[in-house]
Amino acid sequence: MELKEQLLQYTRETEEIVFSYLPQETGHQKTIFEAMNYSVRAGGKRLRPLLMREVYRLFGGQGKEVEPFMAAIEMIHTSSLIHDDLPCMDNDEYRRGKKTTWVAYGYDMAVLAGDALLIYAVETASRAFLSGADPVMAGRIGRCIHILSEKTGIYGMIGGQTVDVELTNKPVPREKLDFIYRLKTGALLEASMMIGAVLAGASKEELDTVEKIAANVGMAFQIQDDILDVTGNEEVIGKPVGSDEKNHKTTYVTLEGLENARAKSERLSDEAVRLLHSLPGKNEFLEGLIRLLIYREK
Repeated sequence: MELKEQLLQYTRETEEIVFSYLPQETGHQKTIFEAMNYSVRAGGKRLRPLLMREVYRLFGGQGKEVEPFMAAIEMIHTSSLIHDDLPCMDNDEYRRGKKTTWVAYGYDMAVLAGDALLIYAVETASRAFLSGADPVMAGRIGRCIHILSEKTGIYGMIGGQTVDVELTNKPVPREKLDFIYRLKTGALLEASMMIGAVLAGASKEELDTVEKIAANVGMAFQIQDDILDVTGNEEVIGKPVGSDEKNHKTTYVTLEGLENARAKSERLSDEAVRLLHSLPGKNEFLEGLIRLLIYREK
């Protein structure tokens, strides 16, 4: 099966898993359920849960305990997008070709939907304990909940977002831009891949390697986002191009230039694949997916 065909199939499988954990749209508070579900179902690459499952498989994982974490990581990612799009942040009205949550449901409900997805993700991840886990697996699940929380919070995604917001409309030195990218984008990718490894029983050394792979993937992914904001097609990427310039944001393209940014993304991707080859097992789809990230058009 060709990589892109396999990616489509695996993305559909991943979406089915994620959607199965979404709340039912009933009850007096059903508006928040509708806003949450609208946001998660709005589309996307489902990259984080997909990477989690493939790393889990790389280390021989075969159980169902990974599935609540796959749903949880996508909920957290979606919550960050909801908040990113708010008028107080990037003030974007479209994402993935659809109205952003604050436009569709109002500013107040978008804030609540983002908050709701964040805490519902932890509730969802904890359902892995309900899969009849033995003491060893229960310990791994607990460790994964810690990774999920740490990589989402003040030492991860939210910490990166904090520095990003503080430097809005200000020059951003390279050191701080790297910090923002590593935390704001990279932290959830690190969480995704590390959780897959821990659940499958990876060693401490193997887990450290997985974290390095994910850090490289996260940086390359964000640099490609910077590139697409300059070169992308609005109809393909599903949101207006040039938003970085509109918001006076420093990016790798503004600091390094377009060609140097492309070269940096390729180097990071190559290093990630080199580290992947140092791990036991083999997952050709995972390697192909990492390489595909730097050539994506959306």
